[in-house]
Order: sequence, then structure tokens, then C-alpha cells
Amino acid sequence: MDVDTRLLRYFTAVAEEGTLTRAAERLFVSQPALTKQIKQLEALLGVRLFTRSRAGMTLTEPGRALAARVPELLAGWDRTWREARSAAARESRVLRVGFLASAANEATQDIVAAFTRRRPGWRAEMRQASWGNPTAGLADGSVDVALLRVPFPGQRELRVEVLFAEERWVALPASHRLAEREPIPFRELWDEPFVAAPAESGRWRDWWLAADERDGRPVRVGAVTDQPDEWLSAIANGYGVALAPASAARFYARPGVVYRPVSGVSDTRVGVAWTPADDADPVVQDFVRCCLEHATPS
Repeated sequence: MDVDTRLLRYFTAVAEEGTLTRAAERLFVSQPALTKQIKQLEALLGVRLFTRSRAGMTLTEPGRALAARVPELLAGWDRTWREARSAAARESRVLRVGFLASAANEATQDIVAAFTRRRPGWRAEMRQASWGNPTAGLADGSVDVALLRVPFPGQRELRVEVLFAEERWVALPASHRLAEREPIPFRELWDEPFVAAPAESGRWRDWWLAADERDGRPVRVGAVTDQPDEWLSAIANGYGVALAPASAARFYARPGVVYRPVSGVSDTRVGVAWTPADDADPVVQDFVRCCLEHATPS
């Protein structure tokens, strides 16, 4: 019987977290999608893996037997897959670098140039991810290293070095009543509709909505987008406001959208991330060193 390793990873997350909600956040997938995958695995195996209740998900006897074996199986597969990927990368001399939005801001070019000097003949291939994929491909293995906004879901399973911090500002329609204010107290934005990332991005979406910094006030979502152009259009058209790095004012300037400093909300941080399996990969570690040496706030 052939079973998709993704189903086993989903099973492991639910078994370890004990609830579909926490597992979905960890995997940054929606809860209905996760439920569907667990049911698919149970159907393939012909056994019930969990007992469901209001308290959460409890492993059945077959579930416990599977949970005891799956981590070792997945670890072996991951090692094999990464070794093959590493061999392919060395053959092509390409390092796949995932990133979100503006990556490490103006320092990105310096980082890539430093890596090229350190590794002659190698190329850092930059791959931009949508906001629905906060690890920029690290979680699914489609990139080797990533420049990310911290915090992000799944962070505890990866290695992360924070490079710098910058303020979070707010992007507003130019016609907004607060467009001439500077700075804007965050409490004055609590009742505004916000442009949000997709729900499957979990805690990453909540962080960019500053859901924990609203004194218990619920978030109003006016639009959902996962690409910068869509995000800017939604703001310009008045569907909502959005928190953004201060650097967005430089990288994503657009008629109809203004950026203003915000008080009463924490900073964002930029980090370089990689998987524990690549702790000893000399190429990945060279890129990390270049990030640490050349990434500075602008």
C-alpha cells in the first residue's frame, strides 16, 4: 500500500498537538482541510486512528502503534530526500532561497553578492512566496534557506537567526480620516477593517493583524489577499487598512496608499531560516554567514 508522506506528517502533527486547531496552526492549513486529510488516511489504512471529542483528538490503539513508528519513517525519508536534493544542488550549483515580500530589504542584494563571492560558480536563486506560505517553501522542502518575517508558524521546527528589527507602520487609503496623522495610536485602528493574509497562514496572519495587542477587541477583516499587488489594491480601494513593515513605504509605494508610523504595536523582525538537517551543509551555512554579516536595517 502506498501512502502519501504528507498524510503521515498531518497525522503526526495531530497526534503531537492533541487538537485539530493547534495542528492546523502548526501546519498552516485550514482545520477542515486537515480533517479531510486525517479521514483520508484512516480510509486508506482501514482503521480509526483517533477518538474525537470536545477535549481534542485521542489516539486509538492502532493510532498509537502508527504514532510510534511514523517519526522514524519520516526522518529516514527526509534524510534520503535531502541528500538527493543536496547532490542535485551541488551538481547545478544553485542555492534556492525563499523569501516573502521585500526579503531583507536593501540588504538582500549585498547578501547575494557576498554569497557569490564566497561561493564562486554558485547562484542564489531567489524564489518569492505568497503570504499564504509564511515559511516561503522551507516547510515543504522547495527551498534550501529563506528570508522570513518573524514570528511565523512552524518556527520552532526550524533554525532561525534574527537579522534586524523594524517598526510596523500602517498602510491606509489616501482618503482615510487618519491619513494625515503621524504617528497613529494603534488603539485608534482597532475598529477599522483590516486586509488580512489567508486563514491557513494561522498565527502569522494573527500577528500581522496584531490580534494579541488589541486589549481583547476582535479583528474586523475587510479583505483577504496573499500577494502584494492584491494587498495594495484592496487598501487603495478602501476595503481595509493593514499593518506593514516600515520599509513597505519604500518597496510598495503606490498612488492611493499612504504609510504612517503606528504607536502601541510591537516591531517586526527579519530572520534567515533553515532546517536542522542543514546545520552541517556548508553552502547553506555560507549563506547564513553572509546574512549575518551584511543584513542591517535600512
